[in-house]
Amino acid sequence: MPEKHLIGWREWLSLPDLNIPAIKAKVDTGARTSALHASAIEPYTDEFGARCIRFCMHPQQRSTTPEIWCTANVADQRMVTDSGGHKTLRYVIRTCISLHAWQWMAELTLTDRDTMRFRMLLGRRALHDFFLVDPSQSFLLGGNKQAPAPLNTGEPL
Repeated sequence: MPEKHLIGWREWLSLPDLNIPAIKAKVDTGARTSALHASAIEPYTDEFGARCIRFCMHPQQRSTTPEIWCTANVADQRMVTDSGGHKTLRYVIRTCISLHAWQWMAELTLTDRDTMRFRMLLGRRALHDFFLVDPSQSFLLGGNKQAPAPLNTGEPL
């Protein structure tokens, strides 16, 4: 069994494939799949026939700046039930997550989280192979409430 690393209930991470250098994520063991804030979602088909998506992302809490436009291949579309019991059809993408010294691929659902406290939830499917969560701690891998730790290129998990 691989060694598991201890993280807090909120941590800074980056999404290098989406050009998002830093985003504060809530580590949510109650959520099966990770969720990322997305607005102005525009599905399209590329020149090779692949299903793709373009969306706008605001990585900072309670702010509409900066505005980052992202593109990704669509991995799936799924009905997702949120914590309030509401079901919505969401696009799913697979992308690289970089958390401190580690990088791995994970699925993210795209949804409008503008009114939520965190622009990203890191769900248990993305966590279960690599991490243990201490719900009494925050930012165990560096940084603080206002800013992430200096960038780390990460190693594949």
